[in-house]
Amino acid sequence: MPTSIGPLEITGAALFALAVVHTFSTRYFEHLAHTRTAHAGVWHLLGEVEAVFGFWAIVLVLFIALAYGWGASSQYLEDLHFTEPMFVFVIMVIAASRPVMQVAADSVRTVSRVLPAAPGTAGYFLSLSLVPLLGSLITEPAAMTLAALMLRERIFSADVSSRLKYATLGVLFVNVSVGGTLTHFAAPPVLMVAAKWGWTTEFMLSTFGAKAALAVLVNALAVTFIFRRELGQHAVHDLGNGSPRVPAPFVLLNLLLLAAVVFTNHHPEAFMGLFLLFLGLVEAYRRHHDRLLLREGLMVAFFLAGLVVLGGQQRWWLQDVLSRLDESTLFYGAAALTAITDNAALTYLGSLVEGVSDEYKYALVSGAVAGGGLTVIANAPNPAGFAILKDKFHEQSINAFGLFAAAFPPTVVAILCFRGIRGPVGEFFDLAVWGQWFSQLDRSFLFLLILPFVIAIIGLWAEYGDRRK
Repeated sequence: MPTSIGPLEITGAALFALAVVHTFSTRYFEHLAHTRTAHAGVWHLLGEVEAVFGFWAIVLVLFIALAYGWGASSQYLEDLHFTEPMFVFVIMVIAASRPVMQVAADSVRTVSRVLPAAPGTAGYFLSLSLVPLLGSLITEPAAMTLAALMLRERIFSADVSSRLKYATLGVLFVNVSVGGTLTHFAAPPVLMVAAKWGWTTEFMLSTFGAKAALAVLVNALAVTFIFRRELGQHAVHDLGNGSPRVPAPFVLLNLLLLAAVVFTNHHPEAFMGLFLLFLGLVEAYRRHHDRLLLREGLMVAFFLAGLVVLGGQQRWWLQDVLSRLDESTLFYGAAALTAITDNAALTYLGSLVEGVSDEYKYALVSGAVAGGGLTVIANAPNPAGFAILKDKFHEQSINAFGLFAAAFPPTVVAILCFRGIRGPVGEFFDLAVWGQWFSQLDRSFLFLLILPFVIAIIGLWAEYGDRRK
């Protein structure tokens, strides 16, 4: 296959752009599924966010097969690494099992007793703060799964407003993206660069730890305070009362399996073997388990695998863009570009640029994790939370523009923490600095930077018009 910019690279970029636009259009297809019932199945398929990137990845693979032969197509797939989709699938299913959820619920219940708030409100706050920070130990996909399931039972299943649902989703996505940066192995964008740059857990704690924890706590506290009255009226006070308790030895065994999967997250042969052992235990002790999230996990893995396939053809322009940015431009550019590409892919491509400074490295990773909640494709764990919670929204679909708008304020908080604490916070509000920064940008990069915001504004305006009608 060609290594220069040719038909394959152009086609790959075009299909990637179509997949991004399709992601923002799934709400429209879900609406068609409810209004045009003659072809409801087709519209439901096109409205499944988890199927979007997988669908367009199949188109790319077929194009390579037709243009260059099946050998080139199969070789392209073999050169890619699908460890992350496989790991997210396994960790999502295990973390959502009843024994693990029982431990998570017990932990949140214990901590909530010391907080000066009603149990339901305190549990909501901890689900958006403690659990995302726990992601630094159990990995971000596991934290996303636990937090989404707890919030689904505590908030999303209750009669709450759409404003609260979207605000919660936005904070959840941003906090999980930020909360996994206290260690070097839990957050996908950090994991991609940790080995090459020699980043250890000690380095992450000293460089990112306090800023990440502050951003998570501020975001969780802000959304809890803003919706305190609605939470006080509707939040479920206690979780898991309807299910029988799982015996402690069996809980410990499942926690050991979870820890082993996290420890072997780089080795699919190992964690897939552990997953098969987990499935055997589930079959042997069905009374201690509810329905496993196999379908949801497979759909999320399909989404991420499609992102890997399509992302493999974006290196030619992304790496070039990243190599030409200075430290300040890179930080804000990474936060914006993350909205239209996976932040792990972004940091990986940035790590291929040789001879960069420590400031460049910090700007790339901190910007990527700060923008990791803006869209469902911005961070690998986001599709897991999306799949768990989408059925609780109107027409069983999450509006991508609504998510973008809800995630923007907590993203600004994360930007202020990562950027402001290491320098003057006033820089973020200095119009002269912003003007100087924009004047130095390459026009092609400026277009890519503004594109997601233009799409979001148009979508929000259309949504507003529909609601008025």
